Amino acid sequence: MRKNIIAGNWKMNKSIDEGKTLASSVVNMVSSKLPGDAEVIIIPPFVHLTPVKDQIESALNISLGAQNCSNHDSGAYTGEVSANMLRNVGVKYVIVGHSERREFFNEDNAIMAEKTTKALAAGLIPIFCCGESLEVRKAGEHEKFVSNQIEEGLFHLSLDEMSKVVIAYEPIWAIGTGETASTKQVQEMHRSIRLMLMDQYGDAAAEETSILYGGSVKPENAEELFSQSDVDGGLVGGASLKAQDFVDIANSFK
Repeated sequence: MRKNIIAGNWKMNKSIDEGKTLASSVVNMVSSKLPGDAEVIIIPPFVHLTPVKDQIESALNISLGAQNCSNHDSGAYTGEVSANMLRNVGVKYVIVGHSERREFFNEDNAIMAEKTTKALAAGLIPIFCCGESLEVRKAGEHEKFVSNQIEEGLFHLSLDEMSKVVIAYEPIWAIGTGETASTKQVQEMHRSIRLMLMDQYGDAAAEETSILYGGSVKPENAEELFSQSDVDGGLVGGASLKAQDFVDIANSFK
């Protein structure tokens, strides 16, 4: 059975002391098994990884994630952090292809494919992000657009490698805007993604893949979103910066 996941992407927020306090608060609130056996992932900035790891290491159902990794193993790449470095400090998950990396840092599908491969080789679980702009959505090209992202970013993987990947659908027009895709829109796209996986890897593999929704997930809409048959949790941005909101979202599974 595929896993329910709540991943909190802090983006470029919080001082180290603030991050330690936030992580500690989440641990204290998630003191027992969550509904739906959900796993919580805290994904802070790079400089927070070790301090946050120290706060969460005693929690059985909270894991550490990173926001990005390099598509290189090592070398003269100033400012980059490799997948092996992340694994070495205790990271379990890493985001690959977040829309902000694609938009602001011009990272294309080929780079995402390389990063996914490097993450898997290092023993990390990639959270592979995909999603369309408002213009693409209005043009009715959203399924084709996302299909292309997945084909070029993931379909070079073997069946065994793909079984270790988590996918996050994040409509760009609903990230940090307060706008949320309708429940119907979310379920339709998640189902479309799962059908892509079925065509490429077979029914069993597709049914085992966790597909998260990312796009202004809040305590007020989480239960409805997570009730959809192909939505397995959320990649949470702004709401992950408040411990109570984040944990309320994590408690929204039935």
